[in-house]
Amino acid sequence: MKTMATSILLAATFIGSPAWAQAPAGASAHDDHLVQMRLDIQAARKEYDRRVKEAKGVYDEAKKAAAKDRDAAIAAARAKAGQQ
Repeated sequence: MKTMATSILLAATFIGSPAWAQAPAGASAHDDHLVQMRLDIQAARKEYDRRVKEAKGVYDEAKKAAAKDRDAAIAAARAKAGQQ
């Protein structure tokens, strides 16, 4: 009976105390570093995506120019074959 009463008393003490729900004293500084790290990673990924998009734009322009040259060469070859 004493152990049951002791168990109930301890349980009531732990449940009634908000100490278990509180973060450690130094946790806020640690969280700030993690948040800053994640923001830095996000910024790096955004810059990477911007540079890839820019490179794809240059690639697309070069591809269009090459396609134009190819089409002109094909048209010239067909015209030459038609004249013979």
